Parts: sequence; structure tokens; C-alpha cells
Amino acid sequence: MKNAHITSALSLLFILSCTPEKKEFGVEISTDASQILKGRTLFEKHCSTCHNFNEDAIGPNLSGLTRQIETEWISNFIKNPAAAIEAKDPRAVELLAKYKSQMPGFPDFADQDIDAIVSYMHTFETLPIPISGDTTSNLIPDKIQDSGIRLELEFFAQLPASDSVPALAKMTKMEPIPGTDRLMINDQRVGIYELVDQKPVLYLDLKASRPDMVSKPGWATGVGSFAFHPDFQKNGLFYTSHTEPGGTQPSDFGYTDSLGVFMQWVLTEWKAEDPGAPTFKGTDREILRIDNASQAHGMQELTFNPNSKKAESDFGLLYIGYGDGGTAEKRFAAISNHKGAGIYSSILRIDPAGKDGVNGEYGIPKINPFAAVAGKAGEIVAYGFRNPNRIFWDVKGQIHATDIGQHSIEEINRIQEGKFYGWPIREGAFAINPFGSFRALYPLPGDDAKFGVTYPLIQLEHDETVAVIGGYTMPSGPLKGKFVFGDIPSGRLFFADLSEAEPVVKTWGVTFEGKEVSMQTLVNHDRVDLKFGIDAEKNVYIMSKTEGKIFRIK
Repeated sequence: MKNAHITSALSLLFILSCTPEKKEFGVEISTDASQILKGRTLFEKHCSTCHNFNEDAIGPNLSGLTRQIETEWISNFIKNPAAAIEAKDPRAVELLAKYKSQMPGFPDFADQDIDAIVSYMHTFETLPIPISGDTTSNLIPDKIQDSGIRLELEFFAQLPASDSVPALAKMTKMEPIPGTDRLMINDQRVGIYELVDQKPVLYLDLKASRPDMVSKPGWATGVGSFAFHPDFQKNGLFYTSHTEPGGTQPSDFGYTDSLGVFMQWVLTEWKAEDPGAPTFKGTDREILRIDNASQAHGMQELTFNPNSKKAESDFGLLYIGYGDGGTAEKRFAAISNHKGAGIYSSILRIDPAGKDGVNGEYGIPKINPFAAVAGKAGEIVAYGFRNPNRIFWDVKGQIHATDIGQHSIEEINRIQEGKFYGWPIREGAFAINPFGSFRALYPLPGDDAKFGVTYPLIQLEHDETVAVIGGYTMPSGPLKGKFVFGDIPSGRLFFADLSEAEPVVKTWGVTFEGKEVSMQTLVNHDRVDLKFGIDAEKNVYIMSKTEGKIFRIK
């Protein structure tokens, strides 16, 4: 990787070319204006988070692609990239090696939909613009070492399939109702289940209650998270976040009119008539609605401080992890680079029982760092995150968050209230130009202190993990007291002691039925879609959206 100083144009040609002879590609692609317009709509909805026509992004720059390779190959790859990878197709294998993550397939697309997308792609004739080398390789020279620790997994539960193709069930979170042994888990397409005797029983059918809810496109849409109030057994309150199409209802937080609203994230409070009932029956109210520019980086986390007691100021306050909504990738960096004046790219904390929020449906806790500061968003705890997908506390009670990076660096941050964590002008402890190439990182400038950035407790390069997901602190065994976390796509597993000033990260592995296995082998797919769960006894679980299976760490 260190010597990858070829131009992006030559690199892309190397990846996507399979024969040396010259051939005119794309002559059969329709140039019908209505088909191109349809393709543009489909591309912007389903593809634009990962691809554009200016530079490599999460996936490759697509400008000129239809003039470089066969149209049939492009169409087949859009529909089922996994099949191409499994068949060891050279292009598909090279793409996976370069971008470190398998593209999701679109098997539900009709042939005419794919034809329309290809027609739109064909309007971009220019080959990728060369850049002066790859500046995002081997930024962190020390590689993570394997601990040699292997923990046995046992099959625990299976969620019902909510789709016919992977991901079969889209769980993101599994936690107990506070003070009980009732174990709750979500499926992003459906709602919340309770696992009763290791069998799923639907507790809240959110899709039925909110028919405007959508769970496609994107891995992060639908029921993003849930959190039961620490006093749920008495007050019956719990909270969910979910997505609806842009413009469904007026929003409480938005941005410039020159950027479209693709989706809205909705925070809802539910009040159960009988907190002990096996299925939800009660009332609900919308607390907050936020505009999002893409299907990515929205309201991925809801949680309460598990260590807070009734007499403490933090008790009953809801923490919300909200990303940049994809706005930086759309070149609207100011939306997340708001210096504390906005709510995007932030960890928020609200009082669901209060009334002094922007819409009168929630309150601004007085303990928040900007609660009484003019020109600042009182909801903020900390800001400057691209996608703070998990918020958690270590054994000392210190708050942390995992933050999924752009192209190069994944982060675990120790949260200090009121601090700025760098996005979109920093990725990890490196400078990035949000108006330039996202694939170019630079050393910190000499006057870095003036930007007031708080840097990650842990940073990992993308040759180690491409999408970090937080887990939990292990209660016993060889990893007792260690925080376990992982890589969403590959399922690679890590641990560290977050109470240390400079935690050392190492990998660990699993065995199943007495044999050491990779997570990919365990779930029968190259994409694991890794998540973690925990029960009332603090046992930690590993979950995979791919087959909807849940495994307990023994």
C-alpha cells in the first residue's frame, strides 16, 4: 500500500479492465432523456452515498466507467455483487481489495431500473482526474497484534427474516429493560422484539404504527435505535428513532434550501399502559424530527446513562448520537462544521420530560455545556463526529463513542463535554480538506491548537477496520474488564482497556462447536454486518444481520 503512487485513473483502469484489446463500450446504452432522468433519481436515492463522478469515495469514481467495461458486467454487478465476488471475478475481487467493503446488491431492481441507472452513468464521459498519489495508506505504521485469545460462541436466538436476501434481519441493538431480565432487540424493518426463552416475540410493530417508515435504501435506515427509560417499570416510557421520506412532515431541524432532504429521522416517545405486558399497548408522541440529506449518518444511537441514579442530575436524560447526514460528502461542510451552533455531527442530550426545546416537546438539561450559551445549540454534549453510532460508558463511568470514518480512520473517542472532535476538518489525528479529496489526509498544521480539536482515544486505519462498531465491557473470562468492539463488514474483533490513558488494541477470535472459525464463515457470507448485545447478567452477545442470528459469548 505504501507504494500506491499511481494515478486514480490508472488504478481504476487496472481494476476494471480485463482484456488488453481496444473495444468500444456502451454503444448499446440508451440516451433517452426520460430514462436518464429516471436513472438520475434512482442513482441519487440508492447510490450517491458511496459513489460520485468526481473522485473515488466509499466506492469508485464512476465517471467514464460505461466506456471502459461491458454494460452487461455493470448491470449484473449492480444487481448481485456478491455473486461476482464468489465467482472470483477479477474486477470484483480487485474492487473488494481496494475499497475494503462489499457493495450491497440490489436484487429488487427491475431490469429497466438498472438500465436507467446505466443510462445516467453513461452521461459522464470524463475519465477520473489523476491525483498526486495515495496519501491515505500506512498512516499508522504499527499494526494491531493478535492476542491469541479465542472465546467460544453458542447459538442463542434467530430473528424472523424480514427480507428474502441478506441482510435477512436488520438488528442493531439488544439490551435488557432496566431493572429486569427482559431482553429486547430491534429489526430495522419491523420494530422491537422481546426474546422470551430465546424466541422472538414482537413487542412493538413500529412499521404498523408508523406506516410512513422506510427501511431502504441503506444499512442504517428504518428503526435505528431504541432505549427504555431507567424507570420504565414505573412510568412505562421508552424511545425509538426511525426514518421517513424527506418532506413527510415539517422538521424541527433542517439546513439550507439548496440541499435536498432525502429522509427525516423521527424520535418518538412511547408510554406503555402496562409496563409488564408482553406486547405494547399505550400512547405515543413525536418528540423530534430532523432532516437528513442522505440515507446515511442519522440518528443511530439512543441511550441513557446506565450508571445514573435517581438523585443524580443525569438520570432520565436521553443521549442521542446524530451524524452529519451525509452533508459533508455532498460538499456542504458547514452543516457539520457548525462550531456548536447546530445539532448535526453531535452527541445530544435532552430531557424528554421538559418543554423548553425548539418545539416544546422536550427540554434542554441545565447540565449541558451550551444550555445557556447564546448562539449555541443547548442540546449538544459534544460535536465534530461523522457518524457517532454507539455511545457507552467504561468501568469508571466515563462516556465514550465510536465514530465511523470516511476513507481512512475509525475512531473511539473519550467524550469531554463541550469539546469539538474534528469532523469535517479532521479524520482521526489527521487534517482533511472537506472541499477537496476525501481520500487525501495530511499532517496536522503547525497552528493546530487554534482549531480546538479533541483527538481520538483510539484510531484505527482502514487496513484494520473500515466501519467500527462499539460493543460492551466483558464481565468475566480472559477479557474481563476489557471493552470489545469490531468491524461491521468483516466481523473482525478487537478489545482494549478504555480506562487506560493510551489503550492498546489487540484482536481476538471465536470458536464455535469447538472449532476456530472466522465470523464470515460463521454467518456464511463475506459481509458479517456485525453488532453486539448484552443481557441483564452482563453476558455479551455477537449478532449478525446477514442471517439474523445471535450468538452468546460463553
